[in-house]
Amino acid sequence: MIEVCNLTKRFGDFIAVDDVSFSVGSGECVGFLGPNGAGKTTTMRVIAGIFPPTTGVVRVGGHDVRREPGAARRVLGYFPENAPFYPEMSVQGYLAFVARAKRVARADRATHIEKALAECGLREVRHRLVGKLSKGYRQRVGLSQALLGDPEVLVLDEPTSGLDPGQVSEIRELVKSLRGQRTIVFSSHILSEVSQVAQRVVIVDRGRLVAEDSLEGLSGRLAGAVPLWVRADVAPEALRAVLVGVAGVERAEVSDGRVRLVVRDEGVVEAVSRAVAEQDWLILELRREALSLEDIFLRLVREPAQRSARAAEGTP
Repeated sequence: MIEVCNLTKRFGDFIAVDDVSFSVGSGECVGFLGPNGAGKTTTMRVIAGIFPPTTGVVRVGGHDVRREPGAARRVLGYFPENAPFYPEMSVQGYLAFVARAKRVARADRATHIEKALAECGLREVRHRLVGKLSKGYRQRVGLSQALLGDPEVLVLDEPTSGLDPGQVSEIRELVKSLRGQRTIVFSSHILSEVSQVAQRVVIVDRGRLVAEDSLEGLSGRLAGAVPLWVRADVAPEALRAVLVGVAGVERAEVSDGRVRLVVRDEGVVEAVSRAVAEQDWLILELRREALSLEDIFLRLVREPAQRSARAAEGTP
């Protein structure tokens, strides 16, 4: 449903997006990640038809956003990071205005508005002024306007920005409820949020694509240190004292009655098991810790940047 092919976007001499390619399949929910200034919002604005690409091709629902902008917009609902609201309008009045702007057929407007109100849990506040709503409800209004016209594709830019934990949870569940019904790409600075909602992630840094895969796929592709939890029928301090001497163990610490190791690679896991067996201790737990999205993000984005900075300074 969304195809981004060799997209580059320049503003004068500044390259905001540099030769980025990825796709989002029908009914898929994809998280779009990157540090501040990585090019996330610019990419999403190009997909939404706000900015034209400098070079490359972007298609939404099979429509080229440059050559067929009207057709592309008709299949897409867009929720910008700072959604424009009219605080003096009621929720229902605002949605009626957006429905007219989107050229929803007059005979269908009431049905579309009612459906958007229901999907976003806004029926009880339909007559309240948008400016009097909480930030959480205003985000719901922003999402509801993106749903008007029943678009097949949703592009959501930081839909949980500025919300408290309870409101974040509400919006997260709302987005999850739309999975499968629509193709969704959304950006977020809350990594745990993406891991709970997205089926796949796209990571960009300094305008370039860093990775595109499922969380499991990214975790499996990353080489290097492996987090490992070990527990045996012995005091954890004694267990740590033995394991810290195993070749390839880079770090060992006691936590919650267990020992958490960081080992060089998968080959060290067998050596850890052997070291415990040689002490005639019974292994009660030997488990690799799955890399979190935070771990993946740090290793794909920040660590290469830190290495580049050290290289530029001439430090190891």
